[in-house]
Amino acid sequence: MEIERALHFLKSTAAQYAKAKAECVYLTEFRKSKKAILIREAESKGIKTGQERESYAYSHHEYIQLLEGLKVATEESERLRLLVKSAEVQIDIWKTNQMRNMSEARLR
Repeated sequence: MEIERALHFLKSTAAQYAKAKAECVYLTEFRKSKKAILIREAESKGIKTGQERESYAYSHHEYIQLLEGLKVATEESERLRLLVKSAEVQIDIWKTNQMRNMSEARLR
């Protein structure tokens, strides 16, 4: 039955979705830390102005790699979120149909 498959999907995907979402949040927050670390690194290399240190951080290969990881994590999280949303809509449609069938049965 469709409803059982949708419910099973929600149960089996919950942990995977939570992990993907957590990865996105972690990388988003770590991005700030990485920028600060790289700005300090630039400072220790004698880069003087704040703008130059910030440019150094944003263009650093480690920061760019972090952004790539965030891109992948966001894509996976969104993919799972949309699949979960689709299953929820299927369940809502099923519930609506069940209520309609019950109303029709009462009218007979």
